Amino acid sequence: MKPTPTKSVAVLPGDGIGPEVVSAALDTVEQLDLPLDFRFGEIGWECWRQEGTPVPQRTWKLLEETDTCLLGAITSKPLRETEAELTPSLRGTGLEFVSPVIQLRQRLGLYANVRPVTDLDHGRFDFTVIRENTEGLYAGLDVHGLDEALWNAVRHHPNAEASGPEGSSVTLRLQTRFGIDRLLRFGFAYAEAHGHRRLTLVDKPMVLRNSSNHLRERLELIAGDHPDIETEILNVDAVALWMVRRPERFGVLVAENMFGDILSDLGAGVMGGLGLAPSGNIGERGSYFEPVHGSAPGMAGKGRANPMAMLLTFSQMLDHLGLAVPGEELRNAVRTVARARTTVTYDLGGSASTEQVARAVARELPGGTHESADTAGHEAAARPAVPMDVVDRLARLDTASVSDALDSLGIVGVLAGVTARVPGARTAGLAHTVTYKPVDGSAEGFRNAANYLDEVPAGSFVVVDNGGSSSCTNWGSLLTAVAQSRGVRGTALYGSARDIAEIRAAGYPLFSTGATMVSGKNRVELAATGRDVTVGTVTVHPGDVVVADDNGVLVVPAARAAEVADRAERVERTEAAIAEAVSTGLRLDEARRRFGYARPWEGPAGRTGDA
Repeated sequence: MKPTPTKSVAVLPGDGIGPEVVSAALDTVEQLDLPLDFRFGEIGWECWRQEGTPVPQRTWKLLEETDTCLLGAITSKPLRETEAELTPSLRGTGLEFVSPVIQLRQRLGLYANVRPVTDLDHGRFDFTVIRENTEGLYAGLDVHGLDEALWNAVRHHPNAEASGPEGSSVTLRLQTRFGIDRLLRFGFAYAEAHGHRRLTLVDKPMVLRNSSNHLRERLELIAGDHPDIETEILNVDAVALWMVRRPERFGVLVAENMFGDILSDLGAGVMGGLGLAPSGNIGERGSYFEPVHGSAPGMAGKGRANPMAMLLTFSQMLDHLGLAVPGEELRNAVRTVARARTTVTYDLGGSASTEQVARAVARELPGGTHESADTAGHEAAARPAVPMDVVDRLARLDTASVSDALDSLGIVGVLAGVTARVPGARTAGLAHTVTYKPVDGSAEGFRNAANYLDEVPAGSFVVVDNGGSSSCTNWGSLLTAVAQSRGVRGTALYGSARDIAEIRAAGYPLFSTGATMVSGKNRVELAATGRDVTVGTVTVHPGDVVVADDNGVLVVPAARAAEVADRAERVERTEAAIAEAVSTGLRLDEARRRFGYARPWEGPAGRTGDA
């Protein structure tokens, strides 16, 4: 086998927290033994202050000599500060600050801004926003005080008539056949390379009728070369809503400059914040990759910056360089640490430093070493046997349907007596079991009985066994706040809870056999975590799927989770078919017979009136 050719990377740490996250990323990936030659350069605010340009000529030369660029972060400031912070000899010389990001995009022809949006915790969605970088509303055609040509174009608008040309501004949305076609072809190629089956063109076709129709015509033409990719054109406001409510429906989103700018930042929020958001800028003459979070100068030097966005950016760069295997290894390592929530920075609810997070990710890479057996145990818990997409399917189902599916398999799953304390809650998660025992009275002092919660991975459903006791509580508002911050999906207590009103206000899915105001602080202590828990006739094993709603709580054995989800979905389809038939006038008994109500888990498909 031929050795992989070495690629050269210009590393520009930049401003603020940029040098910290770049250093953390390079330390993390060192053990991957990548065929990369890192060459360091300078860019950013200090270059502007000392030299009067944020991108020195030596940096442009470096970019010309390397295959791609890894950029840390860039600081930009308002006009007054740009002049005031120049070294005295450069002030008043007519120098103009132009954002390094804009310079890079223009000089290197970087027309595609690529922003992956991934659910690191549960794997529920994985889509990408591709934003056009060079035209649209950000093309720079922005004018205040209109000349005759522009005034003639807008003069009949009543507000323009009232303001006159000197009091009016115009921004032109430039969309060219060249720019549109180039972006769409890139979007289709990206979808095919990453296994996406849908490309969504985002615009405002009902309002921007002519320019949107131009987009539509180009999409229809180019889509003909990609018959395996489904296409659609959607309103940007609807896409924003669906990115929050149904992000799993998207594959590749393609948008003009401003719409893409807004949606890509929304995508960062959907995936958990700027500390997790990577990006790449790709064009015909070069590329560069940077985390989305910016330079955050107030945080520089404090060791608090989340390095995960830079690590995910690095993995995106590896994909671009044809190093997909180490790229995926790095993404998986970040995903494991993010899911575990035991070593994360403040923005994800933790207290770890930049370096601590980077070391935790490094331990998850091939060749990484775990620091202790306890750490290995926590991180094994973060890799559940049941895929989170199966858990999410169960979460969307009514427990009645899941119960029917369990019945069809001869499985008893109801946690008897455990009822909903928060109306309307519907959830599912991986069982994280906790067992309490009464304090024996031989030792005094606070027992820290709930400290286990610090180690519960995101996506878990906490199942607490306190023997069904109503003499003291095992859950309250404080534990609820901690659980929510760590991405815990719900709690079922074979025991009692308190602070019910506060927990309802927080909307946290809580289920218990009782409620009491009496504290459990010095009445119970932790016996074990990760031990089988039995409630009535049902045993909950760690890693089983717990499904809960207003009807109560069910336990789905991990080994049968996918099969149960399949059957429960067929139950719901069968009942929906019966309801629809009855609504059109069919008798209930005939509808039930026709659609197989006796065995609803087989689904309504293929059934006829003769069945």
